[in-house]
Amino acid sequence: MTHRFHVSNVLIIGSGAAGLRAAIASHEAGVDTIIVGKRLRRDAHTVLAAGGINAALGTVDPEDSWQQHFADTMQEGYFLSHPKTVEILTREAPQAIEELVSYGVPFARQPNGELDQRYFGAHKYRRTCYSGDWTGRAIIFGLADKVESLNIPIHEHQYVTRLLVDNGKCFGALAFNLNTGERTVYLADAVVLAAGGHTRLWRRSSSRRDENTGDGMYLALDAGVELGDMELVQFHPTGMVAPESIAGTLVTEAVRGEGGHLLNVNGERFMERYDSERMELSTRDRIALANYAEIQEGRGGPNGGVFLDISHRSKEFIIEKLPRMYRQFLEHQLLDISQEPMEVAPTAHYSMGGVVVNPETHATSITGLYAAGEVTSGVHGANRLGGNSLVETVVYGRISGTEAAQFALDIPAQHRNMKVIQAAHDDLDSFIKHGSEMARPLQRQLRNVMWQYGGVIRSESGLLKGLEELKEIGKAAKHVDVRPSSEGYHDLALALDLRSSLLSSEATLRSALERRESRGAHQRSDYPEIDESLRVNFINYVEDGELHVVSEAIPPIDEELLPYLDGEELEVAGRLLE
Repeated sequence: MTHRFHVSNVLIIGSGAAGLRAAIASHEAGVDTIIVGKRLRRDAHTVLAAGGINAALGTVDPEDSWQQHFADTMQEGYFLSHPKTVEILTREAPQAIEELVSYGVPFARQPNGELDQRYFGAHKYRRTCYSGDWTGRAIIFGLADKVESLNIPIHEHQYVTRLLVDNGKCFGALAFNLNTGERTVYLADAVVLAAGGHTRLWRRSSSRRDENTGDGMYLALDAGVELGDMELVQFHPTGMVAPESIAGTLVTEAVRGEGGHLLNVNGERFMERYDSERMELSTRDRIALANYAEIQEGRGGPNGGVFLDISHRSKEFIIEKLPRMYRQFLEHQLLDISQEPMEVAPTAHYSMGGVVVNPETHATSITGLYAAGEVTSGVHGANRLGGNSLVETVVYGRISGTEAAQFALDIPAQHRNMKVIQAAHDDLDSFIKHGSEMARPLQRQLRNVMWQYGGVIRSESGLLKGLEELKEIGKAAKHVDVRPSSEGYHDLALALDLRSSLLSSEATLRSALERRESRGAHQRSDYPEIDESLRVNFINYVEDGELHVVSEAIPPIDEELLPYLDGEELEVAGRLLE
């Protein structure tokens, strides 16, 4: 199969915030850099992040510190986060905000001109910078403007099918154009993988169609890299349930923050049974668990959800405080939320596990391969602290880009192996064939399996059943019909997404099976309590074509940081939720 070559010092896979920030850092370190992405450069998943980005600036609460930000992150993650990874993130977050401001990101400011900061759930102090309710969009637009000003090329509509690895060294990737099918071998001294998470694998998901299918995690495993904490997936408590085309779209937690009540089909305000003190202002994992339990026990509505009611507040109040939600339900359901309740259900929202990286460099176990953003593990533990996802992209985007550039500057010659490249072509060619199955229905089956057996509440019997059903879907996936045409190569992308989804799903269920406890976002009906002997990370790796899971001890916390871990329960009043 013919292909083009494109040669650079550093290749960035993914055009979201982590990828763009990595490219800026790599370029500024003095090396030739290129970005490849499936979507348009200003339309990566980052644009959907609404709430804000964390840094202990002390502009509103001067007593805040990066050490307290560290403590809040570790506690909210149920101590499954890597302490050094969190330490670096929280210490360098203020610098990341300064950089974003210099790129023109329009963060909200106080009357005195200082950046404004607000509460998010589980933060001791106000440390979340924001730009209206479109903070992710503001950040990615600022990063994209900076990338364009530096003339860093972005190749859009590129689907990466395999990382090119020879003797433990990554030297690039094979990709094809989603519209034309043209293949490109991207040769590079170093590669940064910033390809997002795997939350689209669940029946209800806040991710859009054909994104976050676990393809970045598949690329890493296929290359010989380990994944960690795959069972730790954050479920947002409230997503839309209808119409089908937008099921899972987030219903902001600000609805509850502004006084919304959760009701079951019997009209009961059921949070009384799950957290009678905090009610609808409980933590994200507890509310997701409560909503899921009500639905599973038969107290859900006609579309398989519970009801979120804000209609006791005035229409004027709702339009002022929740304008996006008011428009969202009018547009999609012709529903006036000032008159009627919304039907909502939990939705898979964030991958807290992923590629295992070195905390200080974000290098993987494969030489020359780095990773950043939601595709990685280490920061979030068993429950992500609200506002940490965006700061992770820019802090570790910068670090991984800088480290990749330094690696490229230090090697004497660019590596390549034509046999490895040909094997990548052969692998891709094997998907183009007539078959008896279609990818979309199999993806739907997989998402149903993950929702039923790997969703908010899990059990050994369910997880084993899920693994068996994944195996059957995997057999059918070998017979998927792929016939590229003048309309594009999207069928090929769907077949590859399915392969990625199957492996990422298996890693998730196998890790969930090993974590025989309930901790944070991981809830087991057969092991309802925390087991302190399981304060470990579960690591996935592939050997001889088989997926394996082992446990790994979490390093100790620096003694100087221990005094900040006071375990104090925080008041919820006045805080936005996560």
